[in-house]
Amino acid sequence: MWRFIKRLFLILILANILFVVLGIFFNPPITLTQLGGLIKYGKLQRDYISYDDMGSNIKKAVIASEDQTFFNHNGFDYKAIEKAIKKNDKKGKVVRGGSTISQQTAKNIFLWQGRSWFRKGLEVVYTFIIEKVWGKDIILERYLNSIEMGQGVFGIEAASQYYFGKSAKDLTKSQAAWIAAVLPNPKKYDPKKPSAYLNKKHNWIMRQMNNIVLK
Repeated sequence: MWRFIKRLFLILILANILFVVLGIFFNPPITLTQLGGLIKYGKLQRDYISYDDMGSNIKKAVIASEDQTFFNHNGFDYKAIEKAIKKNDKKGKVVRGGSTISQQTAKNIFLWQGRSWFRKGLEVVYTFIIEKVWGKDIILERYLNSIEMGQGVFGIEAASQYYFGKSAKDLTKSQAAWIAAVLPNPKKYDPKKPSAYLNKKHNWIMRQMNNIVLK
């Protein structure tokens, strides 16, 4: 029994190493989050594209919305985490997250959705690894290709086609900001039917995009 457990543990480690290495060259065939969307909504609208084909507006919009220090941190934004903890303690519940794009990528590609400490611990490990092995461009490409952008809609190319009928590289600044505005709750918000909150967030993202410099 102990020998079986050791072999299984070794296989899991080797499989994870292989998955990380392959991730340098390929987007994931499917993620657990995408599989969940397929089961729940009966569709998987997704179209992987290269980093260069994404265009600058959507990159700036998502970075402005989700992680403005993306190119400067080592995978973790400690100031954002501290602010999130303070705000959540004040409200008595989780109302704000402090996850970076790198952390969200680790979760979306390798793990599952949830708030358990076990999953969070694995997320930290994977974040550290992909920051060292993949680098920023690959992390951002994998993130923008795999992130949930609507009900059964994943990745910014599928979102661009779904919401505006065009490729991500052709999005205007405003259109890119609308897509980014649905994060981190794309199942709730819809750019086609924007609430007052979504309008406010869209305008904020538009202003913040002026401060984002792609590297």
